[in-house]
Amino acid sequence: MSQLVPLPVVVPLLGAALTLLLDRWPRVQRTVSVVALGANLVVALVLLTWAYRHGPVVTQVGGWPAPVGIVLVADQLAALMLVVSSAVTLCVLLYSIGQGRGETSESAPVSIYHPTYLVLTAGITNAFLAGDLFNLFVGFEILLAASFVLITLGGTEARIRTGSTYVVVGVLSSMIFLTAVGLVYAATGTLNLAQLASRLDALPPGVRLGLQLMLLLAFGVKAAVFPVSAWLPDSYPTAPAPVTAVFAGLLTKVGVYAIIRTETLLFPGGEVAGLLMVVAGLTMLVGVLGAVAQSDLKRLFSFTLVSHIGYMIFGVALSTTAALSGAIFYVVHHITIQTTLFLVAGLVEERAGSTDLRKLGGLARVAPLLAVLFFVPAMNLAGIPPFSGFLGKLGLLQAGVAVGGGLAWVLVVAGTVTSLLTLYAASRVWNIAFWRAPQLATDEPVIRLPSLMVGATAALVVLGLTLTVAAGPLFRVTADAAADLRERTPYVRAVLPGGTP
Repeated sequence: MSQLVPLPVVVPLLGAALTLLLDRWPRVQRTVSVVALGANLVVALVLLTWAYRHGPVVTQVGGWPAPVGIVLVADQLAALMLVVSSAVTLCVLLYSIGQGRGETSESAPVSIYHPTYLVLTAGITNAFLAGDLFNLFVGFEILLAASFVLITLGGTEARIRTGSTYVVVGVLSSMIFLTAVGLVYAATGTLNLAQLASRLDALPPGVRLGLQLMLLLAFGVKAAVFPVSAWLPDSYPTAPAPVTAVFAGLLTKVGVYAIIRTETLLFPGGEVAGLLMVVAGLTMLVGVLGAVAQSDLKRLFSFTLVSHIGYMIFGVALSTTAALSGAIFYVVHHITIQTTLFLVAGLVEERAGSTDLRKLGGLARVAPLLAVLFFVPAMNLAGIPPFSGFLGKLGLLQAGVAVGGGLAWVLVVAGTVTSLLTLYAASRVWNIAFWRAPQLATDEPVIRLPSLMVGATAALVVLGLTLTVAAGPLFRVTADAAADLRERTPYVRAVLPGGTP
């Protein structure tokens, strides 16, 4: 089984190389991309099943044993992230193919889009599977390089400007991360996560806290938590719809994943729990207040993206098994729903020619299927029962009540207010863009949406509903993953047999 672990990284990289060679055969190139991401999904499902039944699956790359060599680890958390990221990237790829991404004069050539997209996927999976801090850094750098190409597709002035902001912020966070990596190695003599789990405990409290805060700052920028989130609403909306969707769904969650992994494995004990609670509350409220003030659909969704990261940080701050389980469940939910909403925004732009709410209206009458595709994930994001958004928020709020204390109760209230304001923002979009009278001339030709774009979006809507129907089994997986994270022993023993320090 360990031979399967590197495949989610290797297959997209091989696919990227092959698609670059096939730039003269677009149809074959698209087929290779779809097959590569489909294979990733199958491998991820197998790894999740195995990890759930038998524990973490470990590969020592090149045969070099840990902690000397590179280690890839697929425990329940990593495997679950692989499954949802593989499903989302596959659907977004199909959406972009339906849109003709890479084939129109407005965008970059196919020979650039498909290889870059597959490299981005490899960076995401490498970050999830990384068993040491430096390989995690490498995963982030692969993401940064590929995402800069994708966010500037078309070379328009707006995309180059926002892409430059994005890459500057990305490089800055990478510098902070790399500095933290160097300091961790200087203090402990290792970067292997399993070995660090014991060596960091032996450091003086001040040194340990400094390293923890540096890593949190680096990952917080990438996850777009307040107050280092201002870059996101200005960067994402100008990119092509499928690029924005995969960025919104996955890239910030890689930062959240890194926070969950390091806070549970390397820095257990909750020394910065109060700080994380304050950050979580401000992230929720500032983000959602920004959302209700927006008149553009993409910017509104960008602010809700920031806002709902706060729920996940809340779960990490509480650090109980129930809270971590709720946070992991909410990560899975949010990846799916937020990606879906950005794809819907792309469909709205394709159908109406704009995402400016002031120019929209009557979409429920002229495009009823599009209205359904928006309404279901929007209500899910707002946390309307019985959707997965409600179940995830309920789990987190119950964990907050169980922990108790002033900050926890403040976060429970903030989470409730954020959910209500998210509902207000979603209802406002529905009333303006879908329900009110059309703002466009009635004699304009009807634009038929490509079936593959609609089908890919519908598939993610169904996946979001599946999370609701299968919430019981999914919560069992997230609860087991959370228990393993808090115990730490299963991860350490899988990477270092016998728990060798």
